[in-house]
Amino acid sequence: MGSIYSYLTKAGKRYRVVYRKPDHDQAQKRGFTTKRDAALFLSTVEVTKANGDFIEASAGRLTIATLGAQWLHHQSHLKPSSLRPVEIAWRLYVKPAWGTRTVGEIRHSDVQSWVTELTAVKGATTVLRAYGVLASTLDVAVKDKRITSNPARGVNLPRKIAKEHTYLSHRQVAALATASGDRATLVLIMAYCGLRWGEAIGLQVKDIDFLKRRINVNRNAVEVGSQIEVGTPKSYKVRSVPFPAFLVPGLSDECRDKPATALVFADRFGNHLKRTRVSLGTRSWFLTALTTAGIPRMTIHDLRHTAASLAVSVGANVKAVQRMLGHASAAMTLDTYADLFDDDLDAVADRLNQAAIFSNVAKMLPKQNFGAKKNP
Repeated sequence: MGSIYSYLTKAGKRYRVVYRKPDHDQAQKRGFTTKRDAALFLSTVEVTKANGDFIEASAGRLTIATLGAQWLHHQSHLKPSSLRPVEIAWRLYVKPAWGTRTVGEIRHSDVQSWVTELTAVKGATTVLRAYGVLASTLDVAVKDKRITSNPARGVNLPRKIAKEHTYLSHRQVAALATASGDRATLVLIMAYCGLRWGEAIGLQVKDIDFLKRRINVNRNAVEVGSQIEVGTPKSYKVRSVPFPAFLVPGLSDECRDKPATALVFADRFGNHLKRTRVSLGTRSWFLTALTTAGIPRMTIHDLRHTAASLAVSVGANVKAVQRMLGHASAAMTLDTYADLFDDDLDAVADRLNQAAIFSNVAKMLPKQNFGAKKNP
């Protein structure tokens, strides 16, 4: 146990607490106006030492700028396309607001005020990403025993509003492909195989197995700033995706006379295609194709949603769609495309009804008027 000593100051009697830290070094805290306050502090010290939760006051003096930079340095495991928005969130929103603050002085109400103010001027995605950087930095402070708990956890956060998916019909896909000119096969591959843009433009000739009619998705080409970064597919999972037989001629044309490592879909110099965005206006070949085909504005990623829709329409189950799209789990597929499987519930009820009729279940039940009220 520690000890409590009194001493005199110009302002009157004060108390100091002398105690041993877990490493047995002696420490003290001065300035208590009552002996009771000093005793409460000493009791807290002893309890935290016994529980292994003791934290030195000096440990919380590290600034967010220092600890955040350390945390960011250790995020090298992220793909470049994932790391870049995190770095931007740190540079634009977290460091300017919190950089000079020490981890020990940050309060829950401070974080809530910041989130609320940021939500008023920025979208939910930006706010959630910035909040995630701050909260993760403070998680490190907790693990390093600089603070007892994370003041960022439990704040009220904005909700992301899910965008309604756009699904094209077979006829619309055909019209869009026709209007896309030399990008027709690329459009069809995305609409019928569900590849991500980066996966499609990263395909090499050797990835196409014409005998088995399979596309082996081994890499992902993503724009990071002005550069194309080539890495593994999302979630680090390679996969093999079947393609319909009617795509064989188009794919054959794209691969003809090319070496095995050449890109299937490339620009006129043989390099990766840059992502087309409808915001480019008339400079976007995709927007031009949409206009020509008479299809409302959509993103090229919506072709992936179309692939899921077309697969479900011909009876593909959740697991099959998951494998085609490369989702981490069937649960993720259901969460993303719950609207596509709504009709399954009606179909289940209809099939149960047919099975019950076949088994004469109705005849085995006592005759009842299920709509009638029972007598009290």
